[in-house]
Amino acid sequence: MGKVWFVGAGPGDPELLTVKAVRLLEQAGAVLYAGSLVDVAATRYAHPGCVLCDSKDMTLDRIVSWLVEQAQQHDTVVRLQTGDPGLYGALVEMTRPLDQAGVSWAVVPGVSSAMAAAAAAGETLTLPEITQTVIFTRVAGRTPMPSGEALEELARHHTTLCIFLSITLLKELRRALLAAGWSDDATILVVQKASWGEEKIVRGPLHQIRELCLQQKITSQAMIIASPALGARTWQEIPYSKLYDPGFTHRFRKAELPEKFHE
Repeated sequence: MGKVWFVGAGPGDPELLTVKAVRLLEQAGAVLYAGSLVDVAATRYAHPGCVLCDSKDMTLDRIVSWLVEQAQQHDTVVRLQTGDPGLYGALVEMTRPLDQAGVSWAVVPGVSSAMAAAAAAGETLTLPEITQTVIFTRVAGRTPMPSGEALEELARHHTTLCIFLSITLLKELRRALLAAGWSDDATILVVQKASWGEEKIVRGPLHQIRELCLQQKITSQAMIIASPALGARTWQEIPYSKLYDPGFTHRFRKAELPEKFHE
């Protein structure tokens, strides 16, 4: 029995695969990849004799059956998933039946689209004294949110929100943020296909962001970021990290005393 590897393909750019992910793809006897999101990454690194299969029209039972069947024939089987397997990747749903079938498995993390979106837009998700917390979440749609995790409740913290799988729910997003005390003029960032080389980056106030996205025909594969740190590079002044402050002591450097103390 071979081993199944759940490999994060990252946000889209094949060069954002980890070295370990590439090595496993090169070794794999079979690769199950997630359709239009990661097919380029799958075909670029898989060897010519590798069994390639697209999972976009497969049910969970069929996915698990395929992985078990291939593990019976190959030492290395890769389930290639967009972003990171642990974020909205149905990881536990697939690994539980593998455990029951006696198939060993492991996870290789990947770059999340949240990080890729911030990078594409030149933004930071945290900023000293502004926000030190990042929340990964989504707007409730056909899949309900657990108790206590409605966007309105999370948004009350006024930290950075990276909102997945919600680009068609911008009306609901606006309602939730307004109810949580965000300004209707708060800047919202939307990045479609971050890292693909064909990104669409839209910034705008909360009350206009839906219309701006419709104008750009952004209706899928987009990350939404709401954060008090958005646009910080254009502010007249920003708070600075203590780590690089000459007056801050840490285990690698002693604080530099002001000139008056040297007199």
